[in-house]
Amino acid sequence: MFQNSKSSDRRILTFPAVHPCEAISPATLLASLIDLCRQICNHQLKTFVTQKRNARETIRQIGILLIFFEELRDVSDVLPDSVVLCFSELHLTFQKILFLFEDCSRSNAKIWMLMKSQFVATQFWVLIRALATALDVLPLNRIDTSDEVKELVELVVKQARISKFGLDKDDELTMKRLQSILLQFEKGIEPDLTAIKRVLSYLEIRRWSDCNKEIKFLEEEIDFQYSDLKERDVHILSSLMGFMSYSRLTLFEALDFWDKNQTDIKCNPETLSCLNPQDFRCPISLELMIDPVTVSTGQTYDRASIQKWLSAGNLLCPKTGERLTSSELVPNTSLKKLIHQFCVDNGISLAKFNARSHDITRTIIPGSPAAAEAMKFSSEYLLRRLVFGTSKEKNKAAYEIRLLAKSNIFNRSCLIKAGIIPPLVNLLSSLDKSTQENAIAAVLKLSKHSTGKILVVENGGLAPILSVLKSGFCLESRQLAAATLFYLSSVKEYRKLIGEMPDAITGLIELIKEGTTCGKKNAVVAIFGLLLYPKNNKTVLNSGVVPILLDIIATSVNDELISDSLAVIAALAESSEGSTTILHASALTLLIRTLNSATSSPGKEYCVSALRSLCNHGGEEVVATLAGDRSIAGSLYSIVTEGSAAAGKKARSLLKILHKFRENDVGVNSAVDQERSVRVW
Repeated sequence: MFQNSKSSDRRILTFPAVHPCEAISPATLLASLIDLCRQICNHQLKTFVTQKRNARETIRQIGILLIFFEELRDVSDVLPDSVVLCFSELHLTFQKILFLFEDCSRSNAKIWMLMKSQFVATQFWVLIRALATALDVLPLNRIDTSDEVKELVELVVKQARISKFGLDKDDELTMKRLQSILLQFEKGIEPDLTAIKRVLSYLEIRRWSDCNKEIKFLEEEIDFQYSDLKERDVHILSSLMGFMSYSRLTLFEALDFWDKNQTDIKCNPETLSCLNPQDFRCPISLELMIDPVTVSTGQTYDRASIQKWLSAGNLLCPKTGERLTSSELVPNTSLKKLIHQFCVDNGISLAKFNARSHDITRTIIPGSPAAAEAMKFSSEYLLRRLVFGTSKEKNKAAYEIRLLAKSNIFNRSCLIKAGIIPPLVNLLSSLDKSTQENAIAAVLKLSKHSTGKILVVENGGLAPILSVLKSGFCLESRQLAAATLFYLSSVKEYRKLIGEMPDAITGLIELIKEGTTCGKKNAVVAIFGLLLYPKNNKTVLNSGVVPILLDIIATSVNDELISDSLAVIAALAESSEGSTTILHASALTLLIRTLNSATSSPGKEYCVSALRSLCNHGGEEVVATLAGDRSIAGSLYSIVTEGSAAAGKKARSLLKILHKFRENDVGVNSAVDQERSVRVW
């Protein structure tokens, strides 16, 4: 009847218990009570690092009640209504106790449970009192069971009333030690590692992976707390995360995440797309827009993000810096429709994003003063390791930077200010495969920061990045190098600089040929970024990329890779030379077929852009081919009615070209027919 919640989405320290239905049979209710009691009693005390005394006393009392329920099941099939009512209340209380036990024994929430230990101890007291209240009104004289068992129940009632469920002394002492360490961080004092070790030892956090699991839990909790605007909890969670991050890199040298009992926490490959930065992501949160709205400056943001911005008293447009003349938010229905289609095409659940949106811009400032100072100390420690450490220590430092900079703008800023980038760039030339991969991944994360881009290039980072792209020890490293070039190409001057380097374009082309789907996408998008500098167009064309991209469009099953390839083709087609190269590669038929069959809305838009450019540069022969294919009109009209505003505009432009050609063609044919009839006459 009651399902264990471990696999559910229940938040920690919440107790969504439900009453049994009124029509439940006594036998079913009794069986469920027995099952709940067993689940509670099966919790081993060794899994509790805090609340051990409270858990022990609760298990003892529930264990006595289990004897009572099991005997009652064996001797009685019928229970009076008053007994069923009491048992229903007990069932509700047992559910909550089980939830509390699951939270107290979680292997990744030990530090949070320590900080909440006073609240948790109070919950134990509240639930045991609720148990006593339900048993208090239980009519034992109407239950057919032995006197000995009834006496046991009465004993539980008596003990439940007088039991002292409070904060354990050892828990309290350790919590105060932790609070003292956090206060030291807040004051800018680097705490003694011995004190940190005592806290972690008490919590049985003994390995790098134990520490990392705690950090991941804290990060998830911060996301959820932010969505609920619980600022006090966010402050505490951020302080704990800073403490645990500092502890992870200073106390644990061995990366043990390959242990068979641990989940592989290795970072997921960095995957880029031409579509995400420009079309679907909010400029504030950098996340997929759920409810896009346009402000008075014409910029579009996700409603939740811009409302937070305005609520904070900001009167300037976040993207342009212009003063907002109005606070009105106009729904961008066309873009919303396009995003919805994109989600459908790619199997993305909008409900997931509605439930939880990770707004990375909140990390521009630290969640608490303690977190800020802990990160500064961590950055200085990592710099020392990168400069003076052994090869193994440098590798671990690069990996820690990779993790710390992954999704936190303040962390990136601290690392950059500490001077991390120069020694990190030097690590790109390492002969160790793991070190090279961690170094290029860390450089990539820091390249997302505006200052980071400049420092990478100014410290001679381009040459080693291109070296990794061309001859990195593994595809993962080469793929990360391509992604780094994409972020660097967002700076106008660097597009020219990268395009002039001999190995840049050829390295990206080789990755498109040899890489995984992820690597191909990164290389294609990097080329797209370089094409924003028009003079790179010729270099890209001469590299022979057009046939390769057309092969991807014709054979790939990955819609996003196809769309990105079409984006590059469309960009190349904007020049006369590019259109000529594309037409010589016999791309026209493929583009028409792709336009008619593509399921991705962005892919259709890029097809239209490419075809329009080919018409403009390819002359009447191209237009005649398109005009002669009657299937294309239906696809274009579909884009006009269902696509984004930009896509509709391009489709209408192409339709005008085709209509004009057909009208002229009809006029010419009519004139010829008329001339023939005059001659015959």
